[in-house]
Amino acid sequence: MCGIAGIFDRRGSRSPENLRAGAVAMAEVLAHRGPDDSGVWVEAESGIALSHRRLAIIDCDPSGHQPMVSADGRYVISYNGEIYNFRALAGELREQGHAIVGGSDTAVLLAACAAWGVEKAVSKCVGMFAFGLWDRERRELTLVRDRLGIKPLYWARFGEL
Repeated sequence: MCGIAGIFDRRGSRSPENLRAGAVAMAEVLAHRGPDDSGVWVEAESGIALSHRRLAIIDCDPSGHQPMVSADGRYVISYNGEIYNFRALAGELREQGHAIVGGSDTAVLLAACAAWGVEKAVSKCVGMFAFGLWDRERRELTLVRDRLGIKPLYWARFGEL
């Protein structure tokens, strides 16, 4: 189990320090979900901060650190779950010439989203998962939960957009 959290301030009213502090505080609250590692990624000009608490099971290597940035730098993901067919998906991606950074299911999911788009990537995944994916080019946050809703994903909107 891992813990994911984030802030998306579309108004851009938070300072970089405030975004980072908020994301760190959320990760600390989730410490019981992932004692092995934690991380925060902030893009203040877009008003986005993603945080992660990691329980390393499949990939204990530091290359599984999250939030994780795609090989091309366009996407950033904070992910919780397990994709049972990630090795098969990795093979398919590599056959098509796509780069995968690291050996975790997170890295495969991130590469799949970058290569095929979120909807197609998720349709190919067999497992239980929830994630937030930030598209730095389109400045778009996508929240996804597995088809059965096994992994938790909660969101809230505060104030006007």
